[in-house]
Amino acid sequence: MSKVTVFIADGTEEVECLTTVDILRRAGIETQLVSITDNLATVSSHNVTVVADKTFEEASFDDSDMIFIPGGMPGTTHMGEHEGLAGVIKDFARNGKRVAAVCAGPSVIGRLGLLEGKKATCFPGWEDKLLGATCTGEGVVTDGIFTTGRGLGFSIDLALELVKLLEGAELADDIKGRIQHP
Repeated sequence: MSKVTVFIADGTEEVECLTTVDILRRAGIETQLVSITDNLATVSSHNVTVVADKTFEEASFDDSDMIFIPGGMPGTTHMGEHEGLAGVIKDFARNGKRVAAVCAGPSVIGRLGLLEGKKATCFPGWEDKLLGATCTGEGVVTDGIFTTGRGLGFSIDLALELVKLLEGAELADDIKGRIQHP
């Protein structure tokens, strides 16, 4: 079974983050929620306290098949400023491992120049931060190892796409039916 690391920071959009964690765990995908702060507890963009499984310093990423970056402000800013996270993203891209993000989260990947020549999507108004990408405006876009989502409203679709990429369409369709997603 696959393993995914989902990052969280103070100011992360909690629904984008936790919807993805929930769907991945329903699929049986080992999912670790990693705080980029020094604390397990983070406070989301809408003042919800979320407790991560590990801090960045405690976590190992070597056996993860994918990393995921949710949006939200100022969470996206915090993630974009985290040098350790930037290193993990670059390592994943260099090794051909999957990288996913939603809403403003794709800007963290884009500022590293990793979306150059790729199709991507993000929250409207953030397109200029996806350096060199062709922004489609679609809800969910996968191009090579990168999967991006436009915003919170596409979080379930994005999470199901990640399940499909990691474990197959049959499991993604099964979960879609079980959660009554149209």
